[in-house]
Amino acid sequence: MSAALDHLRLMARNNAYANERLYEVCCKLSQIEFVAERTNFFPSLLETLNHNWEVDRYYLDALTEGGDGLAVFEVPFLRDANDLADAQASVDRQLIAFCDELRASDLEREIAQDRGDKGRFKETIAATLLHLFQHQTHHRGQAHAMLAGTSVAPPQLDEFFLKFERHPAAQRHIDKFGREENL
Repeated sequence: MSAALDHLRLMARNNAYANERLYEVCCKLSQIEFVAERTNFFPSLLETLNHNWEVDRYYLDALTEGGDGLAVFEVPFLRDANDLADAQASVDRQLIAFCDELRASDLEREIAQDRGDKGRFKETIAATLLHLFQHQTHHRGQAHAMLAGTSVAPPQLDEFFLKFERHPAAQRHIDKFGREENL
């Protein structure tokens, strides 16, 4: 198997693991804490996590050539951590399935991304996936920092790749990958 494919498949699983852990904690917050204004790029956990979910759907639509483009943003804003957790988990499963179906020859294939008034731009599948994972990490880090000002402790999100102190949720995702020896 291709090292690049294995990496992207593991990143999809790491992404799902980190989202699972983050939402596990966010779902323990009161609604008041979840929507409370905080200092960050987006002014609340609610808005930050909605943004991640929306952008994941946007890029997944581009990757699968679904054709919805910017219309993926025309859905109701989710207001509850449990609803967002379920919605994000669904997108995470779709992303894992997409990565699992990729072949090495797909990575350099260009896909169109709808950029509204700026037009449609072509990007490779590999670059799009790397950007998606970086985007998730960026905003999860912001959500993690916001959690420090709440009644619940921010979760550990980086115990995925190394066996030392690997979180059981990470192990479940790796077991589904079936390639522990490639870590």
